[in-house]
Amino acid sequence: MHDHEWILCPVCGNKTRVKIGVDTVLEKFPLFCPKCKHETIINVKQLNISVIKEPDVKTQSR
Repeated sequence: MHDHEWILCPVCGNKTRVKIGVDTVLEKFPLFCPKCKHETIINVKQLNISVIKEPDVKTQSR
């Protein structure tokens, strides 16, 4: 098994610019995909990636 691996975008499935290891722990990490331009909030623990589903935020108009 590899020590490190690339995080794949949960939207399009392509590699992102973030690499994680077996001992990497991320909570509420904003993962950005340079290909599809999507940002997803994720949690990572022992190479297990879970996507956090948050409601869309409405922008305020002035």
